[in-house]
Order: sequence, then structure tokens, then C-alpha cells
Amino acid sequence: MGVCFSTIKVSGSNSNNNVNHNRKEATKQQTKTTKATAPTRKKQEVVDHQQNNKNVNNEEEKKLKVKEKQGSKAIPCGKRTDFGYDKDFGMRYTIGKLLGHGQFGYTYVATDKANGDRVAVKRIEKNKMILPIAVEDVKREVKILRELTGHENVVQFYNALEDDSYVYIVMELCEGGELLDRILSKKDSRYTEKDAAVVVRQMLKVAAQCHLHGLVHRDMKPENFLFKSTKEDTPLKATDFGLSDFIKPGRKFQDIVGSAYYVAPEVLKRKSGPESDVWSIGVITYILLCGRRPFWDKTEDGIFKEVLKNKPDFRRKPWPTISTSARDFVNKLLVKDPRARLTAAQALSHPWVREGGSASEIPIDISVLSNMRQFVKYSRLKQFALRALASTINEEELADLKDQFDAIDVDKNGAISLEEMRQALAKDLPWKLKESRVLEILQAVSDFHF
Repeated sequence: MGVCFSTIKVSGSNSNNNVNHNRKEATKQQTKTTKATAPTRKKQEVVDHQQNNKNVNNEEEKKLKVKEKQGSKAIPCGKRTDFGYDKDFGMRYTIGKLLGHGQFGYTYVATDKANGDRVAVKRIEKNKMILPIAVEDVKREVKILRELTGHENVVQFYNALEDDSYVYIVMELCEGGELLDRILSKKDSRYTEKDAAVVVRQMLKVAAQCHLHGLVHRDMKPENFLFKSTKEDTPLKATDFGLSDFIKPGRKFQDIVGSAYYVAPEVLKRKSGPESDVWSIGVITYILLCGRRPFWDKTEDGIFKEVLKNKPDFRRKPWPTISTSARDFVNKLLVKDPRARLTAAQALSHPWVREGGSASEIPIDISVLSNMRQFVKYSRLKQFALRALASTINEEELADLKDQFDAIDVDKNGAISLEEMRQALAKDLPWKLKESRVLEILQAVSDFHF
């Protein structure tokens, strides 16, 4: 009826005749309009009905999508993934004492029930694999260990298994301790260039093997190497490939990963490749020969600036007493241009590091061990502080932090720049800040250090 009445034009006259006339005319027009618009109304009703159904369907689809999104958020990606590994871990192994732990998992001593052999088991919690990338990281680590197994300086991979809650990576058990701890535990404090060269040679063999398989380790540092046993001639083993990745010839990594002291200049420039592993080994060699870091500052940002701009110091004690061959070797590994740097294979042929080479057997200055001891204490304190902080965050808070991180990380490169932080703090939000306050906070962030 509303459609009909909308066609009537009401007169403004006060005459009764005019009113009656207008009523008759209106009735006639109403009848005509009603007849004329009846099919239109039916069509409109059909259209409205279809539109209503469409709106209902759209609403139902939206609700379904929200439920699916909520469901996928509630259940971590790791819990929804079948990794395709054997599922009989409990029948084959018995878990023993804890060896250590990282962000996603714990490493234990375990016993193989079939033969009584002791092995190391890295147990990774599926609940902590919130995003698909975490699942891919675990799959890649297993693939890498399979690729490299058999090499004398890589921890041997035995098996990968899973159950509803965990992924288990079963590996060779290394009980000889960390690299720097082993050096510092020498009873007679007799430590020579040759001792350092033997260690460096084994690291270079790992890097060369990785590069041969189209793989970059990306986190070469002393903590990622363990000795097989406590015996004098026991081999050094690379044990952690959590940041390692495959790379195609001619391609470059664009993300910044690794540990600040050991990161190569090209990593900071977001165009790195296998050469970055050689740089890291150069840094380790420098530490092994003098006990100090070649690039140091109070802040991580300061360390990065040192890496990009400055050269290592070879003038301070004990470098004047270190052999020319050793200094030449370190210099050729710490070349800022990756194209001019020795490859891992070339470095293995250097006179100082090769077997039976020129590395001196004269004990190095005792100050080296003192410097190294201080370096280890500082590194451990920082690790413990970070672990203590991480242990106070529950899974829900961690997931929330990751969501916030992703929201601020506009270019999705895995790192928050000062500009991205500035934009986030200046947005029209409940915590919107004035420009001056934003700059004050950013300055505090850039000056923060452990």
C-alpha cells in the first residue's frame, strides 16, 4: 500500500467540493495504481525474498568463517598436523634426565629399549607450534639432519617420531661438553694455536658439507658444537640446525638471523648466502686465539654497526705473540665483501688450519684463557636472564605477543624496524602518543642492553 499512496498528489484547497472531488480522483488513481503495481509488488516480494535468503546465507557463511577462524586459532597448527613420522616412541624409548631446553622443546637422555643404547631425544611440543611456519621449521630440521647424517662432525640422526602431543627427534648423545668449556677445563692450562686449529678445521668441514648439500647453517657459534665424549681425541659435533635452511645457487637470504657476535655484514644487509657461515667461523677463530670478541658494543645495534664499519683489532695483547699464519687466516675469513672471502673448502687448505699445517704448538698467553672465561660467564648470564624471562610467559600470552608482533611488522620481514615501531606508537589508538614521546621511547629502546 505504501507504493500506491506515494503516487497521490494531495491538493492544498479548503473547499469541500474540491475535497470530495479529490477523494474520488484519488480513489480512481488508487485503483489504477494498485492494479498497475500488483505484478510489480509480486516481483518485488520475490526479489526481497531472494535478497533476504541471500543475506541470511551470507550471514551464515560469515558466522561459519568466524567459527573456522576461531577453531583454527584455538588449536595450534602443530596439533592439527600429522608429520608422517612413526608413532611408537613410548614402545621404543625410555626418557631419562633432562639435558637442556630451548623455546619449543627439551632435550633428554633416553634409552633405546631394543639394545640399551643411550641416545639424545629432542622433544618438541606440538602445542607450541602455533603457526604453520613452526611446523615447517621442525620438518626442515629433520630433513637437514637426514641429509647430513654420516658426517663425522655432525651429530648422527637416528629417527623422528611423534604422538598426539610431541615430535621426537632421536640423535646421537654427545657427552663431552661445549667447546669453550672443554678448552677452559684443561688441567695443565696448556692451550696452543694447534688446539684452536684442530677445532676450527672440524667446524669448516661441517660448513663445507652443508654448502655441498645446498644448505647454509646460519648460526655457527661455540654453543652449537659439542664434543662426542670426554676422551682427548674425541670429535667435535655440530648439534643444532634450527636456523639452517636450503638455498638455490645465485639466490640470497633476505632475513636477519643468527647471533649478534657472529653475524656477517651481508646478513645485516639482507643478502646473505653460504659465505656467512665462513665469517662466523672467522669470529670463533678470533675468540679462540685471544679470548675476546672482534666486534663488541654494549648494545646489539652497536655490535651491528661495528660489524658493518670496523676491522678486528690485531694490535692488543696477545696478538703480537700470535703467529703470522694465524692472523692471515683470520683476516681472510673476516673479509667484509663475501665475494672476496675464502669459501669453506678454500679455508680448509690454508696452511694454518690444514692437518699437519703451520699452527704453533707453543702455549698461548695465559691471558687468553682468562679473557675466554669472562666471555663465557657473560654469555651464560645473558642466556639465563632470557630463559628466566621467557619462562614467565604462558602459551596464550606468547600467542598474543606473536599477533601483536605481526601487526607491527608491516613489511613481514620477521623484524620490527624503528620506523615500524614509530608508526605503531603514533597510530590513532587508546595508547596513541605524541611524536616527542614516541621519539623518547624509541631512543630508550635503541639504548637498551643487557
